[in-house]
Amino acid sequence: MSEPKSIGSRYLGEAIRQFRSYKGLAERAMAQVTDDDLHNRPDPESNSIAIQITHMAGNMRSRWRDFLTTDGEKLDRERDREFEDESLSREQLMAIWEEGWQHVFAAVEPLAEADVQRTITIRDEPHTVLQAISRPTSHYAYHVGQIVSAARHLAAVAPEGDTWVSLSVPKGRSDEFNARIRRHGDAK
Repeated sequence: MSEPKSIGSRYLGEAIRQFRSYKGLAERAMAQVTDDDLHNRPDPESNSIAIQITHMAGNMRSRWRDFLTTDGEKLDRERDREFEDESLSREQLMAIWEEGWQHVFAAVEPLAEADVQRTITIRDEPHTVLQAISRPTSHYAYHVGQIVSAARHLAAVAPEGDTWVSLSVPKGRSDEFNARIRRHGDAK
């Protein structure tokens, strides 16, 4: 019989699961909009999906490269440029997105329970590894929510009519969803 997992290893496993969930949710939303819609900005102060991608990827590149050994705000990061729409193609944006997430998983997946209490810095401020993982978890959830919301809106106003396919429980179908879970014990 195997030993129960420690809190630290359970936390790391949950963090990885959450990161994968956010990544997949955003990708399913982005797949439902046109290439042009990736650059749609409802007003000059709003960020397009493309800008959300470049900002998140820039954050990931900075925070997770050399995660345990260098400050999380790298000197080569140009954060303000992340908010400029460079009219990149979907393929270019998705390559940037994938690279960002590769940094996340390459840093978090090898961590061991003992690493959770280690101290690292972000902008010269000390953080435990646990804090340094929790901080971007909520940051990425915030931006993924923005991506999903923008994609939902863009699919709703598509020339061919509302083309959105729900990423969770569709409105008005909670009872059906709950019955399926009770019958099968799963949400998918």
